[in-house]
Order: sequence, then structure tokens, then C-alpha cells
Amino acid sequence: MYLKTVAFFSSLMLLSTAGLANERTVYGVSEKARLADLAVDVPAKLDTGAVTASLSALNIEMFEREDGDWVRFDLAVDGPQEGKTLERPVVRISQIKRRSDDIPDGETKEYTTRPVIKMDVCLGGERENIEVNLTDRTSFSYPLLIGSTALQQFDAVVDPSLKYSAGTPGCA
Repeated sequence: MYLKTVAFFSSLMLLSTAGLANERTVYGVSEKARLADLAVDVPAKLDTGAVTASLSALNIEMFEREDGDWVRFDLAVDGPQEGKTLERPVVRISQIKRRSDDIPDGETKEYTTRPVIKMDVCLGGERENIEVNLTDRTSFSYPLLIGSTALQQFDAVVDPSLKYSAGTPGCA
């Protein structure tokens, strides 16, 4: 009996130590995120129900270069970078299912296509290179939506009772 008790408590200690090594960062449903290569902070909505991340952009225009497909767009975020025209290589084209209230009368297209780029995004003290699709989010409160794929890269847990719990992004 003594050996069983010792074995039981030993395995509990191992499990608790393993749990500490895999501790995840807890974020709120809203956080400040830094678009690292632009040095601009934007409010972001962390949405576990969305798969991909989306960034607010206007005048989105695809074009080709010798090395592949590129996209030119105007950044649609408040601040000093607002309206800045950027060019980035396209990683892929995403198909996003449209909400029924987003389909104009007479149109049957259930999906919309969006160019996807890679961006360094800082959340709290973590920096990750995530895929971001470009779309007009000017009618939304958050110019950046971070979906479940990027949240997994950040090893994040979202607590919907929290807002702005990570503070100002602190990535170098």
C-alpha cells in the first residue's frame, strides 16, 4: 500500500510540473496588438470562432511580379499609418463564407475571396508571424481580428470576461 501511495503522489507531481511547462498566456477578448513591421498599435478582437486573422484594408489590388502574386492596399487603421499604401507578397487566397446579411439582393455568391499575407504581430510580450487576410473592416470596432489559427501560434487562451489584460504590446 505504501508503494502505491508513493507512486500515486509521484505521478501527481510529474503531471503538475508538466502543466507548468505548458502554461498558456491568458488574453482578454479585446487586446492591443502591434503590427510589428509598421510599429503601429491597433485594437484587436480575439475571436476563437473565426479561423483566420483579418486586417482592415482599403483599395485592395492584386498584381503580379516576377516572383509571384502580390497585393497593394491602403492600411485602414487609426493613427499615423492610416491610409499608408503597402505592398506584400500573397501567401494564398482565402475563401470566407459570407453571412446572409452580407449578400446583396440578387447575388448568390456565398463565399468571398481575400488575399492573405504574412505579418509580424505582437500580442502582450509575444511576437508571431501570422497569416492575415485583407478586407474592409472600417465598419467594425476592431481593425484587426485574430482567429483561432493565430491564437494557437500565440499559445493563447481567451477569457471572455477580460479586456486588454495583456497591456501594451512589448515586443522588440
